[in-house]
Amino acid sequence: MTYRLLALDIDGTLLKTNHKLTKETKEAIEYVRNKGVYVTLATGRTYPSARKVAKALKIEDHELITHDGAFIGSSVEEPMFVRRLDSDRTYQVVDILENYHCHIRLMHEKYALANKIKQKNHLVARMNMGVGDPLFYGVNFVDSLSHHIIDQPITVPKIRAHFWNDIEREDALEELEEAVPGIRLTSSDESSIDITDETVSKARGLQIIGQKLGIGLHEMVAVGSFDNDRDMIAQVGLGVAMGQAPAPLREEADWVTRSNDQNGVGYMVREVFRKQLKVTI
Repeated sequence: MTYRLLALDIDGTLLKTNHKLTKETKEAIEYVRNKGVYVTLATGRTYPSARKVAKALKIEDHELITHDGAFIGSSVEEPMFVRRLDSDRTYQVVDILENYHCHIRLMHEKYALANKIKQKNHLVARMNMGVGDPLFYGVNFVDSLSHHIIDQPITVPKIRAHFWNDIEREDALEELEEAVPGIRLTSSDESSIDITDETVSKARGLQIIGQKLGIGLHEMVAVGSFDNDRDMIAQVGLGVAMGQAPAPLREEADWVTRSNDQNGVGYMVREVFRKQLKVTI
């Protein structure tokens, strides 16, 4: 099988646990691009954050799948696809989440709105800063998100909530599923809930890009590390799970590579694309 597109998750996949992008990974992406393979990112991160990683890989002019598939494009100003949570559902979600102890972010493609939280440990400070947020992506903190968006309604591609208590997270998931129609609930780590419109996903994002490029899902390789990667790993020609991924994702995948701290992406690229001849898109 000749693969013409490679889609990569960022956190837990491209980046090591310390959030660094290694020289070996950069060289692997250059290697596969030299074979004519189109490389894109498929991430839960915001567009500005994903573009920062794309620039380091020299693919910033490519269409990027961001906000878990809700915002796709090669420019923040002129995206090829956007699907937002309308202001009513945004308010419903926030109103529910504010009953739990969690950090909430309304993730617009140009900025974020977030609630202020009271916690003594340093984990919160790290969460507030946002590991993947570039300096030009502003995060505005307010005392009450629900009060703020009543006065200033907002539509966003994605809402993210970070929890410190597993029981509260499960209760919030159950309440959101029952109370808010038309949303999709996934997660990019064990402590979060990611909320988008029900019609979007990373797999759907790959379909949209594939239609533009004339590439079918069966001609794609997708690599991921957590629950929000499951649909694309299941639907592409070769679905790859990182070595440290949860067992259900590894079982869903066609192939399991090494972990992100063991250069899993680089290892996968060499093994899968080594014998493939150069392709033309």
